[in-house]
Formats: sequence, structure tokens, C-alpha cells
Amino acid sequence: MDDTFRRGPLLLLAGRANQPLAAEIGQILGEDPDASSIWNFADGEIFVRIDNNARGRDVFIVQPTVTPADSILELLLLIDAAKRASAARVTAVVPYFGYGRQDRKDQPRVAIGAKLVANLMAAAGADRMIGMDFHQHQIQAFFDIPVDHLYAAPVLTGYFREKKFSDLVVVAPDVGSAKMGNGFANRLNASLAIIDKRRSGPNQAEVANVVGDVDGRTCLLIDDMVDTGGTLANAVVALKERGATKVFAGATHALLSGSACEKLAAAPLEEFVVTNTIHVPEERRFDGLKILSIASLFATAIECVHENKSVSQLFEMAAEADSAG
Repeated sequence: MDDTFRRGPLLLLAGRANQPLAAEIGQILGEDPDASSIWNFADGEIFVRIDNNARGRDVFIVQPTVTPADSILELLLLIDAAKRASAARVTAVVPYFGYGRQDRKDQPRVAIGAKLVANLMAAAGADRMIGMDFHQHQIQAFFDIPVDHLYAAPVLTGYFREKKFSDLVVVAPDVGSAKMGNGFANRLNASLAIIDKRRSGPNQAEVANVVGDVDGRTCLLIDDMVDTGGTLANAVVALKERGATKVFAGATHALLSGSACEKLAAAPLEEFVVTNTIHVPEERRFDGLKILSIASLFATAIECVHENKSVSQLFEMAAEADSAG
């Protein structure tokens, strides 16, 4: 029998890590994500209950695994609750995959956190995972379940294309981001520059050189995430010192840890454009911060998975839009 006949209607659930995004996805899909009760006991222990009937349903759980680690446990509990409620299929929708930077054993006696979290999701009962802009694309192979990896590039390039830059240089903040930067440069008909940086410790890096011509040009720094903001702020200063007239920055995931907002607000940055994979509270926002929504991308991906359609059509549509632009 065709699997679609055995799977019931879509049921959208959400953890507490990014409820505004979940609500936006639900509005697009015509589904209310507020179908579960989640709270903490006095000792901090998390309680999860699904309030609607999940038997035979195609369940999608929206929860970025951003710090603190409670967000991961909350996701695992929601997955477990759905499986024990006899859901036909459970898909973890993880806009930001935390622990993605711990993707290899690069020194003795360290954990590979990304693999561990992937194992935990599968062990809890997830049948599928939808994510966006993993820190390394190879993280998809850490999962023993199907993964649909989405990209925020169509949303970010669409925004910057509307500015109609005539002298744009896309700048990759390090050699590892060169491929991502090249993709943005091609979509925006821009040239590419790469920053050669040296790391002195976790979340600490210094600009050693800039490979490419930025003198008298508008620069666009592109990265998958911004954490403490120090590397980005230093890169902006380095580009301005080398003659850049204006510097913009874009990133998928706005972690903005510690004093990141203060650093970026003080940097000579025209605009910092991010997506809403991670919720940025109002008190953390600053002048020059622009937040774009990726809810429509996730809603379309959820529809495709639910209806057994190809998710790759999202990338094909984006490519057609780029060529038309």
C-alpha cells in the first residue's frame, strides 16, 4: 500500500526555543503549532505533553537546538512523546543545529558533539530531520535517518539583489567559507575576496590578510553563523582599512552571544542581515540589524515531505529566480 494512505493528517508541534518562527510556519501551513504543553518543574526538569491526538499523524516538531542544552532535551522529549502517542512519522524541524561546530576529533580526547546529538535524535524516535545551513555539510552523514538540508541563500541573496549594488565584492570571512562566498558572488554577479584569519583560541581570531581587491568597493561579508561577533567586527574594520567604501554583512544563524550586539553596533557596518532561525529578543536588537524570515522555506519543505514530493524543487526554484534576476 502507498505510504500516503497509511499516514494521517499533518500535526505541527513546537518547542519553546523559537515559538515566533513556529507560529509563522503554522500560519503559512494553516496549522496551529500550539498543540503541546511544556513547562519546568521547580528543580528545572522539563515536562512535555502533546494535547492533540497524534495517532497515525504525520508529526513535525519545530525546535532549534540553540543553547542552553535544555532545547535539545525538550526536542527529544517531544519526539518521544509523539512516538509513544503512535504517530505514523516524526520529523524534527531544526532551523539551527546546535553542536554543529563539534564535527570532528581535531585534538586528543574530545567528543564529536554533532554526531552525538544526531544519534540522540534518531534514538528518541525521529524518522526524518529538516535543517538549514549546517556548519559543515558533511554533518548530514552523521544522521542515520533521512535529512533535508535547506539553504537560506535564496532569502539573503534576494534581499541584497534588491539593493542593486554596482561595485559589490562578496567577502568570505575565512578559507572554509570560500565555497559559500563564491555561491553568493555568482548569484549577485559580484567578485569574491577571502579573509585570511588566524585563530588564537575559541571564538578568537585575527585578520592576517585580505585576498582580493576591496579598495573603493562595497563589501558583503557572508557566513553561516555569527556567535560572539568579534571576528565579524574585526573583519569589518580590516576591510575599511583596506579602502572599502561600505561594508554589509549577512549570516543565517544569529547566535549573538555575550557582548556580540555591542561589538556589532559599534562596528563601521552599514547593515547586518540575518534570518530568524534563532529568535533574537527585542532587547538584543540594535540599529542596523535586519532580520529576514525563512518561515516560507520551512513551510514549503514541510509540505513537500508530508506530500512525498521532492524537496530539491526548492533549490531549483531558487536557481530559476537567480537566473531571472
